[in-house]
Amino acid sequence: MILTINTIRKSDELEAIRARLADLEWRDGRATAGKTAREVKQNEQAVLKGEAGEAFHAHLLKLIAEQSVVVAAARPRRFSRLIVSRARDGGHYGAHVDNALMGQGDRRMRTDISFTLFLSEPADYDGGELVIHSAGMTQSAKPKAGTLVLYPSSSIHEVRPVTRGTRIACVGWIESWIRDDTQREMLFDLENLRATLRKQLPRQSAELLTLDKTIANLIRMWARR
Repeated sequence: MILTINTIRKSDELEAIRARLADLEWRDGRATAGKTAREVKQNEQAVLKGEAGEAFHAHLLKLIAEQSVVVAAARPRRFSRLIVSRARDGGHYGAHVDNALMGQGDRRMRTDISFTLFLSEPADYDGGELVIHSAGMTQSAKPKAGTLVLYPSSSIHEVRPVTRGTRIACVGWIESWIRDDTQREMLFDLENLRATLRKQLPRQSAELLTLDKTIANLIRMWARR
């Protein structure tokens, strides 16, 4: 399941984020890539350390983790550390697959879902499309700033070279309570159905109570730690 989600709706919120980006230090992005991915990665990453960096990281994570569609579609158990990347002057990230496991010790997690939160307006750069390859299909995304694209970590994906301007985006990974992508999609469909029916039926209607029970019992059946 690939979703495009309007996550940061207010222009002043985006401007505040961009202002904070200007104060961050940037380093070669290959430092965080695996052995294979390092060969196709050419970008920079913000150093999200120290008081200012950690505060900025916490702010971005809160925006993403509390977004209602992200919660309904991903069923997050935990989030990875976020990465803020910058690509310019031909910067890109060639076709690759994300590591199945990330982090160390207690923070080690399985990557079920990847996401990219676009922070630059598409008119501000050429190229830089997020391209996701799935069975028999390729999808390309270059949405407006503030939009988050959610997609399976199991897919081959890439960021096309930026030939003009600068592309800044926040990327990260989710370990879901619901490991299987098809099961997550079924639950997401049922959540959307429930949201629609709640506008039409009383909360204690037999139809809504049955739907509530079905969603809860499917989560019990499918949730994995």
